[in-house]
Amino acid sequence: MTRTVFEKSDIIPLVAEVFRELGYEGASLSKITARTNLSKGSLYHFFPGGKEEMAAVILDNVDQWFISNIFEPLEKSEPWSAIDHMWQEVDTYFQSGQRICLMGAFALDETRDRFTTAIQQYFVRWIEALSAALVRADVPKEKADQISEETIVGIQGGLLLSRALNDNSFFERTLTNLIQRISVYRN
Repeated sequence: MTRTVFEKSDIIPLVAEVFRELGYEGASLSKITARTNLSKGSLYHFFPGGKEEMAAVILDNVDQWFISNIFEPLEKSEPWSAIDHMWQEVDTYFQSGQRICLMGAFALDETRDRFTTAIQQYFVRWIEALSAALVRADVPKEKADQISEETIVGIQGGLLLSRALNDNSFFERTLTNLIQRISVYRN
């Protein structure tokens, strides 16, 4: 039985989970319809450009969530409260390691070439936003850049290992270690 959908925003999370589970290449239109209970007509109504448009809209949706919930707070709020907020939001968004990073997943295969700009901007902005917060917290710029890069690498690596080994404790331990590493710079 197909699902009734009234707005595009209702579809985005459903299709995003299919892309998270199957990747871009594995998410055929028939698999998307089967897993979301949406008709092909509904999908094409909201995404006339097909699967590529779906992926672009989903990546933009992910990016907008991160802008609002992580990047802008890191860029504008009191640095330590923004960093603490980042940890909470990252843990919640990635469901303590149960949910992969769609940007990271798309960066690992041929999909990267289709969405290079969106993927690069996402990771660069996250690194720069965290670094800026650390600099405002009196961490030297070079050290802040290094910590930021290693933090994002750690988060992505923790997600990857948790998924690959079907054990969320890798992500949880990684997040705990990253939090401890950065907290040594608090005054």
